[in-house]
Amino acid sequence: MKLNLLSCDAQRPDKRAIAQCIVAISLGVNESLANELTNILIEGDAVEIEVKDKDSGSALRALRKLSIDYEIIE
Repeated sequence: MKLNLLSCDAQRPDKRAIAQCIVAISLGVNESLANELTNILIEGDAVEIEVKDKDSGSALRALRKLSIDYEIIE
């Protein structure tokens, strides 16, 4: 499943927690790339990631917990 991460609405976003979440739920994303994607997301640009299908429910919950708005692409 592909997700488009739109924005982070947290008042003080936890970059480390967001990057760890991206690594945990995404296919083919390492720590370095997750840090870059987190910075892009915090700056206000959308980021596209691919999520492991079997973990999609828990991935969406984790994103909501971090106040990340997303849309499902496929």
